[in-house]
Amino acid sequence: MPNRADAHRAAELPRDLVTRGLEAARSAIETEAAAVSALADRLDGVFLDVLIAVAACEGHLVVTGLGKSGLVGRKIAATLASTGTPATFIHAGDALHGDSGAVTPRDLVLALSASGETAEVCAFARMLAERDIPVIAMTGAEESTLAKLATHTLDTMVLREADPLNLAPTASTTAALVMGDALACALVVLREFTHHDFARFHPSGALGRKLLGLGEDA
Repeated sequence: MPNRADAHRAAELPRDLVTRGLEAARSAIETEAAAVSALADRLDGVFLDVLIAVAACEGHLVVTGLGKSGLVGRKIAATLASTGTPATFIHAGDALHGDSGAVTPRDLVLALSASGETAEVCAFARMLAERDIPVIAMTGAEESTLAKLATHTLDTMVLREADPLNLAPTASTTAALVMGDALACALVVLREFTHHDFARFHPSGALGRKLLGLGEDA
């Protein structure tokens, strides 16, 4: 009967494969860090226009996307809502099956698509344009269909994805997430959002108890 040590040795991966895996991990971090750093130089007049438009919006900022961009969009909407900007997420696919009716003329829409060619996102944006509802595109392709449909375009272009195949949404989704965080942080300042305001939106959990001055066991 083979013992546990023998079974463990049999399951070990080749050292060169492990080394290559670690190199890919380090490269991924470096690639994504560079993609995020490049965003700072893009906080130009367009970003300011978007910032002012969102701050002046009388309704909700409706965030939309599909796939990995949709997952990032959900987080952006959640961050905005928790920091004083009324925001919600509508899945682009659901929007084409009736959920677009939730968007009102008082709203703005932030549409995410790395390629700017995601069919459902572009179709939703086209529907909104026909209703004269402004669309803010967040994309890495400023000449894309989505960008052309949008009133403003936030550029989240990355030189390459972080995975070894340059295929999986990695650096591009990180860039979109960080651009969303940048927008939320700027709006915190514009709205003069305070610790007290944050506490009102977070009454539960460890963070809420800390902000409300309560103990961990309160």
